[in-house]
Amino acid sequence: MAYTDNAGAAGKDFAGDRSQRGMVRRVILKICEVGNPVLRKIARSLSADEIRSKDIQDLIGHMRDTMRDAPGVGLAAPQIGESLQIAVIEDKAEYQKGLTAEQLRERQRCPVDFQVIVNPQIELFSPADVAFHEGCLSIPRLMAMVKRSRSARVTCLDEHGDQRVIEAAGWYARILQHEIDHLNGRLYTDIMQPETLTTVENQQRSNAAPASAK
Repeated sequence: MAYTDNAGAAGKDFAGDRSQRGMVRRVILKICEVGNPVLRKIARSLSADEIRSKDIQDLIGHMRDTMRDAPGVGLAAPQIGESLQIAVIEDKAEYQKGLTAEQLRERQRCPVDFQVIVNPQIELFSPADVAFHEGCLSIPRLMAMVKRSRSARVTCLDEHGDQRVIEAAGWYARILQHEIDHLNGRLYTDIMQPETLTTVENQQRSNAAPASAK
């Protein structure tokens, strides 16, 4: 998921691999864009042993690097060409600095620490009737209004292969819904309000305009 209603500089402090000198090296993966068939596949689930394997642990680290570099608040494995039921999420406070206190309240948006969800199953607690602009790293430069449920519960495995239950509301719930859609071969364009499709630049310009000019 790309930034929604706000753009910001992502941190680049996480390191994936280490060079021969012991220096930490980050790995940035290529993000698949809309039209790539991998984005329309239902990703396969993983066992706890697979999750703990070096290959998957390395992949998770590279996904975190890539999400932060993009920047984005979420990234699903199909977006980097791996049809696996893995997504990473992080919504740092610094990403929200461009939003007013009122906008943060409207969106119920608070910082979310880095986390990994594997094989997620989602239960929605309210109708999908809350609409805000969403963007996607796989659909660059565009955004549209998307209706989502205000609250949800996600049952999943974490990066250690341990069972986890997440109760989420507001923007956190929106991010989870967006990323889990990716794992099931869906994009926000499937459920967007078509007439609201716009470029990120135009949407930000509209947000910055005085109310009388909107």
